[in-house]
Amino acid sequence: MTLTTILAIGLLSAALLGAAGLRLVFAPENAQEKAATSRIKGLNGPDGHNLATALVRKQGRQSVGRVYPVVGDLALMVRRAGLEGHETRLLLGTLAAGLLLGAVLMVPVGSPIGVLIGLGIAALGTHFVLKTRAQKRTDAVTRQLPDALDLIMRGLRVGHPVNATIANVGRTMPDPIGAEFRILSEQISHGDYLTDAFNDLAERVGQEDVEYLAVAISIQHGTGGNLAEMLGTLSKVVRDRIIMRRRIKAISSEGRISAYVLSSLPVLIYVMTSITAPSYYGDVSDDPLMRPIAFIIVGLVVANFLALRKLVSFDF
Repeated sequence: MTLTTILAIGLLSAALLGAAGLRLVFAPENAQEKAATSRIKGLNGPDGHNLATALVRKQGRQSVGRVYPVVGDLALMVRRAGLEGHETRLLLGTLAAGLLLGAVLMVPVGSPIGVLIGLGIAALGTHFVLKTRAQKRTDAVTRQLPDALDLIMRGLRVGHPVNATIANVGRTMPDPIGAEFRILSEQISHGDYLTDAFNDLAERVGQEDVEYLAVAISIQHGTGGNLAEMLGTLSKVVRDRIIMRRRIKAISSEGRISAYVLSSLPVLIYVMTSITAPSYYGDVSDDPLMRPIAFIIVGLVVANFLALRKLVSFDF
């Protein structure tokens, strides 16, 4: 990969993430949310701040869905990572890390090019951190969901209303599901429909089991029936799905390790050969066919890794 290609990729990544970050910070929707928060706080007093925040978040969710090239829906990723409201810090942190990395690269690469490459690497790193954090938070919500459903089911069976059982989950269960159910309770207490509130929960979390919960609530709300019994059944289904995922992960662990070993073996052989016998590759480095063959080999190694990863990855 030439220096021009690396520079172009780094510049494009930094520009896309920078534009998306600036839109998150300075979008017109943010000004409307702040104004709405001020009005609600003025009506309800200081104690209504958390409730006002829930309403404003619901307004802000209407702007989610702008998909950018390469980075995807950045606003939705920030929300699922639990960092909604911290967009300015994320943007400033990315810029600071990019400038610091660019200062380190200034000596070997050059002043302007090093700064651009540093910004690109920092932008891609921030995107990776957000994606990883969002996935971990989603997995944590999924693990806690059966206990939350059981808690709601027991509350309904003893005669508590739905709103009270949802609020109880938000008070008693740890985050992240506690925080999600607190937002859910605040939405319902401010007049939002139960089905809409659960659909918003499914959109915030972005996990299949939570979507099943939203669909089940919508069906029960429209047709009637025993909500406690339905939640008990759903809790059992979610637990069985979690057990199935763990079994599949355990069974496929040998295949994943084999894929990583086979993919890393050519790289290890090249590194060890270059250290123990530098002339092995050095004597043919000037050959005209050396570079094309090297690119073909690297491409085959990468294709092998992607194929093996696809074979041992399961969607469930």
